[in-house]
Amino acid sequence: MPKPTPAPKNNTLPSSERPLVEDIRLLGRILGDVIREQEGDAAFDLIEQIRQLSVTFRRHADPVADKALNKLLKSLSGDQTVSVVRAFTYFSHLANLAEDRHHIRRRAVHERAGSIRPGSIDMTLKRLSGGGITPQAISEMLAHSFVSPVLTAHPTEVQRKSILDAERAIAQLLTARDDILAQAAANQVVHDALTPRELSQNEAQLRARVLQLWHTRLLRFSKLTVADEVENALSYYESTFLREIPKLYASLEQALGPHPVHSFLRMGQWIGGDRDGNPNVNAQTLSHALRRQSDMALRHYLTEVHYLGGELSLSAMLMDFPPEMQALAQHSPDSNEHRKDEPYRRALIGVYARLAATLKLLSGGEAARHAVAPQNPYSAPDELLRDLRVIESSLIAQHAQALVGQRLQPLIRAVEVFGFHLATVDLRQSSDQHEAVLAELLATARITPHYAKLDESAKRVLLLGLLNDARPLRVMGHAYSAHALSEIGIFEAAKQSRALFGSQAIRHYIISHTETVSDLLEVMLLQKEVGLMQGTLDNQARCDLIVVPLFETIEDLRNASTIMREFYALPGVLAMVQRGAPDQYGEQDIMLGYSDSNKDGGIFTSNWELYQAEIALVDMFDGINQNAQSSPIRLRMFHGRGGTVGRGGGPSFEAILAQPPGTVRGQIRLTEQGEVIGSKYANPEIGRRNLETLVAATLEATLLHPTQPAEPAFLESAAELSLASMTAYRKLVYETPGFTEYFFDATPIREIAELNIGSRPASRKSTQKIEDLRAIPWGFSWGQCRLTLPGWFGFGSAVEAFLNPPGATAKITKQRLALLQQMQKQWPFFSSLLSNMDMVMAKSDLALASRYAELVDDKRLRKKIFGAIELEWHRTAQALERITGDKERLTHNVALQRSIRHRFPYIDPLHHLQVELVRRYRAGQTDERLKRGIHISINGIAAGLRNTG
Repeated sequence: MPKPTPAPKNNTLPSSERPLVEDIRLLGRILGDVIREQEGDAAFDLIEQIRQLSVTFRRHADPVADKALNKLLKSLSGDQTVSVVRAFTYFSHLANLAEDRHHIRRRAVHERAGSIRPGSIDMTLKRLSGGGITPQAISEMLAHSFVSPVLTAHPTEVQRKSILDAERAIAQLLTARDDILAQAAANQVVHDALTPRELSQNEAQLRARVLQLWHTRLLRFSKLTVADEVENALSYYESTFLREIPKLYASLEQALGPHPVHSFLRMGQWIGGDRDGNPNVNAQTLSHALRRQSDMALRHYLTEVHYLGGELSLSAMLMDFPPEMQALAQHSPDSNEHRKDEPYRRALIGVYARLAATLKLLSGGEAARHAVAPQNPYSAPDELLRDLRVIESSLIAQHAQALVGQRLQPLIRAVEVFGFHLATVDLRQSSDQHEAVLAELLATARITPHYAKLDESAKRVLLLGLLNDARPLRVMGHAYSAHALSEIGIFEAAKQSRALFGSQAIRHYIISHTETVSDLLEVMLLQKEVGLMQGTLDNQARCDLIVVPLFETIEDLRNASTIMREFYALPGVLAMVQRGAPDQYGEQDIMLGYSDSNKDGGIFTSNWELYQAEIALVDMFDGINQNAQSSPIRLRMFHGRGGTVGRGGGPSFEAILAQPPGTVRGQIRLTEQGEVIGSKYANPEIGRRNLETLVAATLEATLLHPTQPAEPAFLESAAELSLASMTAYRKLVYETPGFTEYFFDATPIREIAELNIGSRPASRKSTQKIEDLRAIPWGFSWGQCRLTLPGWFGFGSAVEAFLNPPGATAKITKQRLALLQQMQKQWPFFSSLLSNMDMVMAKSDLALASRYAELVDDKRLRKKIFGAIELEWHRTAQALERITGDKERLTHNVALQRSIRHRFPYIDPLHHLQVELVRRYRAGQTDERLKRGIHISINGIAAGLRNTG
């Protein structure tokens, strides 16, 4: 394999980076050996030549290297190209594993040194204690909290499960290697014969897994199905969530002492229920997703119960057992003579038998082991919890607490968190689809022939009347359209699934493109049609599913509080939401879309409008609650964050702490999408750290109130910056003739649309319009060509206009710059946004982007558009430097600096290769090898950038 770029000599390389460099070198050497062995010396030498020219181009912008690289790439055959692309793609994957390992390693070093880091539970609890917050107050806050990362499937998820599994094995071997070296160092036996032998065995295992990777297909033959997406998501539960979430709770329990820790952290899922723009999702996929999720949860419980039975061999001949424990053992169908004095084992065999029957009932699966035949299934997780808590209480009464913590306590917590459903599946559909279904129902029922043509006021009156009418809308025997039957079928499947898997299985119905109050009422009426809404609005109405508006565009965000105020002013709505209160609080989730608002108005305006919308919504609900006669309404923001900064990505800890005052209050949901899921949760330990970050930020944002109302001058300045930023952004994207043509030519968007990387099409309509393109492939494409435009464009022009208003003097400019500098230091919203822009700018590369621009045949168009982008890039870089004082990118992010220094030189060749392959493909060379090379390069760049989302 390409040898990693020589690192600084040992006397200049920071000692903290040496293990990382050694891992990268090790994995690079092993991959190189595999390539020599499998492909021959000539293939290896070619890869190395391309690497060297690419590195020279990056470091020195050497025109000679540029010319030589172009000539070499053009001379490659199809087979050679695919071989080279595969090499750099696999190295990109391996470098990620080395980086993840080093992240864990550095975290452990800091912890051993007593240095706890921001974002950790330990640091947050220390801050809370310093702020006078007692463990009891934390416990009480968590009892009313709800924190939920929600996994979604989107068109940029390029990883195959087979690749993920092989990479997990390599990650485990890197961990084992660290353990070998640490043990040798601790025992001072580095030269002992055992250590080299163990390291040699470890390297042999690594070689086997790298060989497996090299011969494992990166791409899918066919387009990903929803069922495939379900399986991919479930792999993260198996590797991370089912075990790491109970560990996180255990650390909180230990810190809070005798005070209980409510199960406030839950998992959410869109896969199987998100129909917006995905015709492949229907009632069958929803039912399939829930069955597979239930199967995963129940098999985990079965495995843990089996091993628990092996551990709890305590004999009644040697100790006394409480009556409740004796009764549980006596109810077990186990009659084996060898276990008659072992109540725990007998009881757990009974628990296992009931779980086996539950598995058969809910998923159709068979348990792996059967000491006795399956018995009567558990009707709900609470029944299982009662049995497990009898065992727990008995062990504690016998002073055998040591046997509780290792397996029983995590199992109890897992059942509390995951139930029989594993994760709450959200339903989502676009508002226009609901309107179409109701138009058909109402026309068939002869209530109104043209519902869609009614104005908003008339729609509200009609819908409220129907919500107060106990009769259903459907006409018996009528042949409704396939679309109507499919949409109603989802609601019916939701009702059946909640009855089978529990009310937590499906709780939210998200309405994309919410633009009016009638959009909300339509979903309530569809719930009523299938029995998910009981009663009528004027008589004890109760909705099973929380109706969740999704405000996406700039205009939608501006109207959000008005829509919700008018919705809650309707007769019966407030009482209905209050009536659904699970713990003396009504619940209202509101989803905020980062992606479409960014595509609509640019990075700064998107974030500013989101900020204002949140403040307006909090104020509105606070007003409702002040006047509420009964249960108050708990507002929960659901952040539709993607992987990239342009889609709301960036560090979650800082993002949550930068939320406007009063918008968290122990309540937050946020989406996890694309490659971010893999980078955050594929490694169990890193997964737990990322979950910790969500919990820590929620605790701090709720109890320490780190954000105070911003200064009026800050708000006025942000509004001014937003207007100028949006003007600059829209001038380029929507008002520049030829921009759409440039985008489709200078990025691999067409090729991305053809890649089998998701079950959802890249565009909502079969057009080449930016308006119709999904925000996800929009951002993904800009990442592939290394311009990352959605994450920064418009800010430079905005700052320039702000500092130099009409008639400005040098004094005014200086005063205005000082104000921006003050905002950066004192306002978390502004500083977090600038930090994210800084990160995106660091990951962009104008030299590489210029190579993609060469794909635009129209030279005048290429020069005009790329010139405008390049000019704005420099404006933004200058603006960041003037405001922050940092002359270099990532001055305050050493970890990412390190990552870019060690990883990006090996992504560059993939960009050069991708440009050449795309050029050939568009010239008419459409053989399968060429397409495969393009698709693999997309995979490698996505893996290397790690935040394509």
